[in-house]
Amino acid sequence: MAYAAHIINHSKRLRNVPKLLRCDHAVLVRWFSNGAQSSVCKREDVAKIRPLGYAPAERETVSKFVGSHPISYCLSKKTLSRTAMRSGIPMGGVVYSRGLLCSQALSRRGFASDAGLPPHQEIGMPSLSPTMTEGNIARWLKKEGDKVSPGEVLCEVETDKATVEMECMEEGYLAKIIKGDGSKEIKVGEIIAITVEEEGDIAKFKDYSLPASDSGAPAAKDSAAPPLPKQEPVEQPASSPEPKTPKPTSSPSEDRIFASPLARKLAEEHKVSLSSIKGTGPDGHIVKADIEDYLASRGKEVSAPTPKTKDAKLAALDYVDIPHSQIRKVTASRLLFSKQTIPHYYLTVDTCVDKLMDLRSQLNSLQEASGGKRISVNDLVIKAAALALRKVPQCNSSWTDDYIRQYNNVNINVAVQTDNGLYVPVIRDADKKGLSSIAEEVKNLAQKAKENSLKPEDYEGGTFTVSNLGGPFGIKQFCAIINPPQSGILAVGSAEKRVIPGSGPDQFKFASFMSVTLSCDHRVIDGAIGAEWLKAFKGYMENPESMLL
Repeated sequence: MAYAAHIINHSKRLRNVPKLLRCDHAVLVRWFSNGAQSSVCKREDVAKIRPLGYAPAERETVSKFVGSHPISYCLSKKTLSRTAMRSGIPMGGVVYSRGLLCSQALSRRGFASDAGLPPHQEIGMPSLSPTMTEGNIARWLKKEGDKVSPGEVLCEVETDKATVEMECMEEGYLAKIIKGDGSKEIKVGEIIAITVEEEGDIAKFKDYSLPASDSGAPAAKDSAAPPLPKQEPVEQPASSPEPKTPKPTSSPSEDRIFASPLARKLAEEHKVSLSSIKGTGPDGHIVKADIEDYLASRGKEVSAPTPKTKDAKLAALDYVDIPHSQIRKVTASRLLFSKQTIPHYYLTVDTCVDKLMDLRSQLNSLQEASGGKRISVNDLVIKAAALALRKVPQCNSSWTDDYIRQYNNVNINVAVQTDNGLYVPVIRDADKKGLSSIAEEVKNLAQKAKENSLKPEDYEGGTFTVSNLGGPFGIKQFCAIINPPQSGILAVGSAEKRVIPGSGPDQFKFASFMSVTLSCDHRVIDGAIGAEWLKAFKGYMENPESMLL
């Protein structure tokens, strides 16, 4: 650092050096270290020194220097500084430009080190969804030594919502895999692999490992503030020693505790210290009555100690700890956030589905004849919910701190339970699609969810959710938790036959009814608006022909 100060003090062209030292002290320290080498300092980057306020003649000098002294990826800063000084170029501009470039490219480009490593790129864990903070490596599709090209899939990353393919951005060779198959809880930005430009450089990374300080996200390293200067210890003025006065020593007779033999025996049985008991006998002697009074004041803790360890062994349970999956963690946090921050209320209505079942039978006959997918009750529910949202658009909204956002698109998320967790793929513009299109799309998305192969576009952008536990599980009625930032979710129960009054006074008939419950965000949907939406939904379910209009 003394060498840097020497250059700064004798250069008249560094006008912004004080500001540079305050803002980029760490960059100067790294630059003037003798052994450090850079792999990203290019000619066009060195020439960008306008922000430091150089005169045109100085910029011309820098340009001439760059043109006559091309800077390679592995040029030593020591050599560069000596060459620059001989050419009359201020070093501050180069340092400042290099610092900016490194802060921008740290997550993409690595540095050549004293160990002689060639130029390389450090690939960090990408953010593959808006809510992703960490991810897992499901498996690598490329091996160490393989050539990679832009657009090729490097590995499969398990995000907070699905397993997504991670593509390569630049051409090169995969030199080292830092995080192998099955690596879990990798923070966004944490380095997972190293790539090089030349095939001959692969062997140099065979035993490469990241330093402990580099194991975290590179962005965190760059944004870390420089350490504060150590405060010099302030010497306290010496004060005159206080004269020590000898402490009065108690006589042996004062340290001795007098107690009767019976009192001592009782105290030992109950592990009571005699020093904590004040005697009431002659000359302050402790007697049996004093011990009994002391034990009574402690709540008669004189009972024999229970064998706690034995009881604990008898009460031990046999269990297995199942690690949290990424989707389970996100589902738990989002549902907890929903119940804690969204004022839920619930509206339930019963709909007669006899006509719906008849229409479904007719449509499935046509679908089988044409080779199409069968239409389920859930497909009809999705269509009815989408049309009801178009009719009552206040329910197709979400809450923000400044406004209520009302969506023009009706995108319905459909809850799908899998072995990996709960997924909610989205049916976009469900109000504009036919029943056959909805049926085919739901089945394809459900299959992708079970295979854990959903992409972000398959589940993002929903405005309303439908959850059906009736058909698959026979649940009569339940209340679902709103999926933020949406303001409503429909819980669909099973259809059951009921006896209802007929046309005559003593006549009865059977009809199938389905219970549905709408969970609403009271900040967005008032009670009357929610009831209006359920009325529209019930109308479409009980008169399904109107959905075809």
